[in-house]
Amino acid sequence: MQFKIDENLPAELSELIKQSGYDSKTVFEQQLAGANDSRLGDVCQKENRILVTLDTGFADIRSYPPKNYPGIIVLRLSRSDKQYILKIFADVMRLFTAQQIEKRLWIIEEGKLRIRD
Repeated sequence: MQFKIDENLPAELSELIKQSGYDSKTVFEQQLAGANDSRLGDVCQKENRILVTLDTGFADIRSYPPKNYPGIIVLRLSRSDKQYILKIFADVMRLFTAQQIEKRLWIIEEGKLRIRD
């Protein structure tokens, strides 16, 4: 699996994903900082990368139908500090082998995962 980490998340999240054996690029690494959501979605489609973001706009399945994307993971957390995000995501990564991400929207909240097709 390949991931794209949005600019609203710590770059260390990309490193965490890489350490688990997956490919990951940040928006900053690819000079996409400031790109609008539509552009970012297009790039993820072309590169076959699962988008990881805090941007709840990507949870709108009318605008971003999961079946049209390699996968979208939206974090809806009560806190946005780096260590908290990394801890929550590390816990979620355990589900990567048990649950399909491709062509789905994952909405991650504290202690809860919602999946939309």
